[in-house]
Amino acid sequence: MAFPSDFIWGAATASYQIEGAWDKDGRSPSVWDVFSHTPGKTYNGHTGNTACDHYNRYVEDVAMMKDLGLPAYRFSTAWPRIIPTGRGAVNQKGLDFYSRLVDELLKADIEPWLTLYHWDLPHVLQEQGGWLNPSISDAFAEYTQAVVGTLGDRVTNWMTFNEPQCFVGLGLLKGNHAPGYKLPICDVAKAAHNSLVAHGKAVDVLRAAGGSKYKIGYVPTTQAIIPAVETPENIELARNTMFRHTPPRELMWTISLFSDPVFLGEYPADILEIIEKDLPKNWQKDLPLISRELDFCGINLYSGHIVGLDDKGEALLHNEPPGKAQTAMKWNVEDETLRWGTRFMYERYKKPVIVTENGLAMPDWVHLDGKVHDPARIDYTRRYLLGLEKAIADGADIAGYFHWSLMDNFEWAEGYKERFGLIHIDFTTLKRTIKESAWWYKKVIQTNGASLHQLE
Repeated sequence: MAFPSDFIWGAATASYQIEGAWDKDGRSPSVWDVFSHTPGKTYNGHTGNTACDHYNRYVEDVAMMKDLGLPAYRFSTAWPRIIPTGRGAVNQKGLDFYSRLVDELLKADIEPWLTLYHWDLPHVLQEQGGWLNPSISDAFAEYTQAVVGTLGDRVTNWMTFNEPQCFVGLGLLKGNHAPGYKLPICDVAKAAHNSLVAHGKAVDVLRAAGGSKYKIGYVPTTQAIIPAVETPENIELARNTMFRHTPPRELMWTISLFSDPVFLGEYPADILEIIEKDLPKNWQKDLPLISRELDFCGINLYSGHIVGLDDKGEALLHNEPPGKAQTAMKWNVEDETLRWGTRFMYERYKKPVIVTENGLAMPDWVHLDGKVHDPARIDYTRRYLLGLEKAIADGADIAGYFHWSLMDNFEWAEGYKERFGLIHIDFTTLKRTIKESAWWYKKVIQTNGASLHQLE
C-alpha cells in the first residue's frame, strides 16, 4: 500500500459555512454577512445566519466525528467573532467557543487543524479598505496572536489562509463573492500582495509561540493539469501549464501567483511582467517575510484539465466529450486530479503536500428508508484517492487528506443549493443524518486506504 502509516485522514469545514450565530456573543458582521444580506447576491437570498448551527451544536457534531473515526478535523476560526472591531479588544466569548471546541475534539481523540482565515473578514476592516489597505497585515498578525495565545497550548497544526484566489479573485475582481467588488487589476495586485505579507507576519507570530512544535502551512487552490499521455514530453507540458499564466485562464487562477512567493520567495516571471507596475512600492523587501519557512503545502483540489501535444508539438487542451462526468457544480470528474496536482506541487515546492480539501457536490436527500444513499460520492472519492495513492507511489511526499466537507453547509454564493457533506443537514430542522459515503470513508480510514481496492 502506498499510504504511509502516519498518513493524516480527516474532514474539513469553515466557520461562516457552518457556525451560524452570526450576531451572538459579541460577534460583529463579516463581509459575508453583509454580502449575503444584500438582495441578489446569493442563491434565493440565502445567508449564513443559522447555517448548520454548529456554534450551538458542536458537541453533537464532534460526537458524530468520533463515530466516523475521524483522526483529524480541519476548521477555521472567525475573525469577527474573536476581534469584532478588526483590531483592538479581544472578545473572550468568541475565543471561549473555539476553546470548548478544541477541548471537545481532543477528548474525542481528534486532532485539530486550524485555519486562521477562510474568507470571513470583519466588515469594519472592509470599510477601512480591506485587503487593499496595507495595515491589514498588522491587523491579521494581531488576530493570529489572539488565537494562538488562547489555543496554542492545544493546537499544533496551523494554516494561515484558505484559497486566496477566491477572496482576492472572486471577491475583489469578479465580484461574485464577498465583498462583491469588480476592481481593476492594479488594485487587485496590491490586495494579493498585502495578503501575502499578512501570511508572513502570521507565520512569525506562530513560530514565536510554538517554534518547531507547530506544523504551519498555506492553502491555495487550482485545477490540476493532467497529461493526456504519460510520456516525459506530456508530463513536462502539464507541469509547465499548471504553473504558467496561460490564457484563457485568468491571472488570479494561476496558482504560482500566490504560491511561488510563499514557497520560493519570488513572483513567477511571467506574472511579474504583468503586475510589477501595480505592486506596492519596495515590494521586493517583503519577499523574505512572505517566504518564511513552512512545514507543509496545503492544496484544495476538485477537478482538472487534460493537456497534450498536438501534431505540431504544441500544447492542446483536450475538448470535453459529450456527456462528460460532472458533479452538481458542473466540475469535471477527472480521476487523476489528485495524482498530478499533488505531484506537481511537491516537485515544485519540495514540501510535504496535504490535500486540505477534496470532495463533490451532489443532490443528496434522505430516502424513504431514512438513509442518505450517495454512491456517486463514494465512487468519486475512491477514484480520486486511488489517484492520490499513485502520486505517493510516484515518489511525492503526500502527508494527508481532508474530505470536503464534514457536513452540508452554506456554499457561499450558491447558498444551500449544493451539498458537499459526509453528513446531511436538514436546513429547516437542522437534523443531522450520516450519509453512506461517511461510513464508507470510515472504512477507508480504518484500513489506511486498503479498502479502496475493494469494490462493494
